[in-house]
Amino acid sequence: MTMTKEEKQKVIDNFKTHEHDTGSTEVQIALLTNRITQLTEHLKVHKHDESSRRGLLKLVGQRRRFLAYLKKKDYKKYLAVTESLKIRTK
Repeated sequence: MTMTKEEKQKVIDNFKTHEHDTGSTEVQIALLTNRITQLTEHLKVHKHDESSRRGLLKLVGQRRRFLAYLKKKDYKKYLAVTESLKIRTK
């Protein structure tokens, strides 16, 4: 199950840094978080779907790298993004 165009645009609108922003770190983290949530719900129903589980782990790793970059680049934005998306931090 993928995001609809409207859902994706809503996520982008919530996290964009300027008018035409679709690829900033904050937006990418928010989109990955949305996809991770969807895959987690899918795996609760389909426990033996190993392909989706592998994809989920890849997305989590990618989001972790984006968060590490944002934490190093701008700590205040990092805190704001993790708080608004309810992502646990170490």
